[in-house]
Amino acid sequence: MVETIARFGLQDGAFKQTAIDIISNTYAKSGNQHNAKAWINDYYDDMGWWAMGWIASYDLTGDPKYLNTAKDLFEDMSSGWNTPCNGGLWWNKEHDSIAAISNELFLAVGASLANRVSAQEKDHYQNWAQMEWDWFWTSGIINSNGLINDGIDKTSCKNDGKTTYTYNQGVVLAGLSELARAKGDGALIQHANNIANAAMSQLSQNGILTEPVSGPLDIQGAQFKGAFVRGLSTLNKNEPQQTVTDFMKKNANAVWSQPKVDNGEIPDRWQGGSSNANTASHAAGIDVLVAAAAA
Repeated sequence: MVETIARFGLQDGAFKQTAIDIISNTYAKSGNQHNAKAWINDYYDDMGWWAMGWIASYDLTGDPKYLNTAKDLFEDMSSGWNTPCNGGLWWNKEHDSIAAISNELFLAVGASLANRVSAQEKDHYQNWAQMEWDWFWTSGIINSNGLINDGIDKTSCKNDGKTTYTYNQGVVLAGLSELARAKGDGALIQHANNIANAAMSQLSQNGILTEPVSGPLDIQGAQFKGAFVRGLSTLNKNEPQQTVTDFMKKNANAVWSQPKVDNGEIPDRWQGGSSNANTASHAAGIDVLVAAAAA
């Protein structure tokens, strides 16, 4: 949600100062939940989400404290590298599993930092991001349909075959796009386009992005589509494509036209037919509105 608000502020000048105020307040207070460790905890994906939020906050404000926080988080994340499956990042410090999302966030944070640090520091982050992508590409986590499953089985080192959630198709797009920009490597953009096209075609109903699960979406699942469109938006900013712009606009129009819940909250299903709404579904709806505006 920090990243959502920062992107909103970058897109809409009238909202910028409000976004800065919200982010500053969040930065001042949220770290206290983890005592002196600030935003570092036992889960590498948790730290990656925070890092992406603080990188977007740096883009909005230019305040180096946000970038430095993301750098600190990345260094802690790097300690989770090297699973028994020839590399890759563990999901947590207990080494319970190997998840797609923690690896995608490691790629996205590293590549994003490479584009924002000094020339002396760039190689450090770029090399980590490239190593992550090399592992990800060969790991088998991308299935035969071009979609990304939930993770890798830590015993067999094979694709776990679990649900292809939308967020797992989105964060990697930001990572590949940022790495392509850092290296000037168009082949990385093609990889991203392949994943994006597979997701837009296979995880949509009548062109509207749809989580591949039944029933109401909970407080986590309701935000997955937002993570997808943020990644897709980063890719489209790097190399605009009309099909992506049209997809964003169609989904934003769907969100805008649906009946809202309670005090104006955006529900979990963008095509309508749901009265289930929560903070996360509302944030995801804002994500697609901002992404469409950016496109």
